[in-house]
Amino acid sequence: MGMLRVFMNDSRLVKISKYLSKHLRHTPERLGLILAPGGWVSVEELLACCAKHRFFVTRSELEEVVAKNDKQRFSFDTTKKLIRANQGHSVEIDLQLEPQIPPAILYHGTGKTSVKSILDKGLLKMSRHHVHLSQDIETARKVGTRHGYPVVFAVDAASMHEAGFSFYCSDNGVWLIDSVGPEYLHRI
Repeated sequence: MGMLRVFMNDSRLVKISKYLSKHLRHTPERLGLILAPGGWVSVEELLACCAKHRFFVTRSELEEVVAKNDKQRFSFDTTKKLIRANQGHSVEIDLQLEPQIPPAILYHGTGKTSVKSILDKGLLKMSRHHVHLSQDIETARKVGTRHGYPVVFAVDAASMHEAGFSFYCSDNGVWLIDSVGPEYLHRI
């Protein structure tokens, strides 16, 4: 019985996480939310809007999703009165991130079907605000599995930084950049 409760809890947290991802990253207007600079929204407003749309979330469930999400997709501000998605937005938003010096090598995971296009055109942000890069091969490989058979590219971030490209790091450790030319990529 106790094991079933844990499973249901995890299932509920995944459901809440997906709902929050959809509305804090892609369609805030569907809930009647307006994202402030940085992508922030009032926790009270978020909970009220969820309830208004018959998706009831408690504050403690919200705190658990922020704390336990395996990809750290969300964060609270220091007061815990505001919440945001850390990255991955398709809506226009300024995440207010400062440029940072990246590690020498970063990684990008994708599906096998995208390899030819990436080798031809490089990494493009498509509908997102940035290209997402990982600090390690394993994380990039996991990302790639979401798109089919995983392929990982090494990104020569040091050379890109020296050439004047700006890198940003989100609160959950995902490195962000506008694009990566094919000359900076090496298939692993």
